[in-house]
Amino acid sequence: MKFYYVYIVRCRDNSLYTGITNDIDRRIIEHNTGNLKSAYTYKRRPVILVFSQEFLDPQQAINFEKKLKKWSKQKKEALINGNFEMIQILAECRNATHFKYKS
Repeated sequence: MKFYYVYIVRCRDNSLYTGITNDIDRRIIEHNTGNLKSAYTYKRRPVILVFSQEFLDPQQAINFEKKLKKWSKQKKEALINGNFEMIQILAECRNATHFKYKS
């Protein structure tokens, strides 16, 4: 059975990088080895794995990665910390036209 992983690494500059792989250990080594000079993590090494989620279905993994890439850093930090209540709060629409804020 093949697994797919969506992962988040924390870079040396405290930025977060989100990716997908079928071999998490190999991928973290690749990030830290820095084989691609054009890669986001190349100048931000070393990286530390701070989150991973395992999937059996590659399409589910791809969809989850795309979703996470759109999240704010604050929302990703809440996921990393397992603070699901904060993820919900950060996901709520806060503009004045939202139904919760209409009188």
